Amino acid sequence: MSSNENPNKPVYLRPSWDEYFLKLADTVASRATCDRGRSGCVIVKDRQILVTGYVGSPRGLSHCDDVGHLMKKMIHENGSVTQHCVRTVHAEQNAITQAARRGIALEGSTLYCRMTPCRTCAMLIINCGIERVVCERKYHAGAESEAMFQEAGVSLEFIHNEVQQYEQQ
Repeated sequence: MSSNENPNKPVYLRPSWDEYFLKLADTVASRATCDRGRSGCVIVKDRQILVTGYVGSPRGLSHCDDVGHLMKKMIHENGSVTQHCVRTVHAEQNAITQAARRGIALEGSTLYCRMTPCRTCAMLIINCGIERVVCERKYHAGAESEAMFQEAGVSLEFIHNEVQQYEQQ
């Protein structure tokens, strides 16, 4: 210890890379335009950000924050009913489409997001070669995505092993 260091000063702990990129995904989520699921996504390779995405309507279309949700009920084979806002594009989908628009290859990258990607997002993630997905929490209907990632060899990790709660789940 040098003579200028204060022994009572708290030690600063840098966030891990996963914590850092998840915090950035939360910041990206602040741009989301659907209050039901303000979610963000960051796709990274070699600890460098390739692209980001957030929940929002397709370009030029109305946003939930402006005109309200476009809710649809889904009746599942087991009889359970879930509700989904179909006005918006998921954060993962927006990140992947931004990469496509910019000609950015995602092969071998890591995707950071709030919760387990839905089935459609999982299929896109697998097909564009993303190798690792890090989620803050689990999605209540994420079992199918989890199984697909396992079968496809995509590493899926959760920071918190609990289900993300949100309105009208």
